[in-house]
Amino acid sequence: MGVAAAIRRVARALAGQPVALPPQVLDRYPELGRARWRAGGLPPRVGGWLLGRSSVAAITLWRTIWLARPTDVSEELLLHELRHVAQFEADRMFALRYVWESARRGYFGNRYEVDAREYAAARVRGSTRFLASDR
Repeated sequence: MGVAAAIRRVARALAGQPVALPPQVLDRYPELGRARWRAGGLPPRVGGWLLGRSSVAAITLWRTIWLARPTDVSEELLLHELRHVAQFEADRMFALRYVWESARRGYFGNRYEVDAREYAAARVRGSTRFLASDR
């Protein structure tokens, strides 16, 4: 294996690989097209380590969402992570506020996680209540 190939392999292992969401999912939830989607990589592992696990199902950093491998990817998970994209876009200090919320209230009590769960559940049920805040 050449040096360039080795570098590409390491980069893929760290950053994951770009993935396209199924067209039928994008047809149902076109807002999912706003994010960049990757599979694998280091971010889901680091997120898991912070929670005392080997990995998390997905993690969002700004407009990029990493899906762990292997993960059973549901529409609700995709929408949950998309809500985190909106949270990043709405507040430049979101990453710090998220960490602070997790430290104070724990992962499940974190208000950003609560909001993302509520958003995803509402969208799967067909509610458009949140759509104005998606953009």
